[in-house]
Amino acid sequence: MPRAMKGAARRQAKERWFKKAKGHRGARRKCWRKVRESVIRAGVYAYEHRRLVKRDYRALWITRITAAVRLRGLSYSRFMFGLKLAGVTLNRKMLSQIAIVDPAAFDQIVELAKAAVAKKQAA
Repeated sequence: MPRAMKGAARRQAKERWFKKAKGHRGARRKCWRKVRESVIRAGVYAYEHRRLVKRDYRALWITRITAAVRLRGLSYSRFMFGLKLAGVTLNRKMLSQIAIVDPAAFDQIVELAKAAVAKKQAA
């Protein structure tokens, strides 16, 4: 009895892999073994970088907040501590956006944080 070769299913499976390798250069797009390696590696990088993007944005927001708070005579860590004491639950993304778009509102938030830190130190 002849060996089954999988036929159309094999070709369709390969076509799916080749479609994912579209845009890769050279053998990474044309040779079956290289295509498989390339697509797997691309998937690993994609998975990893979806997490790194979040980390990079958080670092950006913290840098922006730090710059804005330093102009108002406070350090980032003291500012965040003051916000926690004052019960302000704004996240870093929103704080950085407020610092850029509405400096007057950010001044009020900084004053809240300063007052909370001063109150804590007085007690």
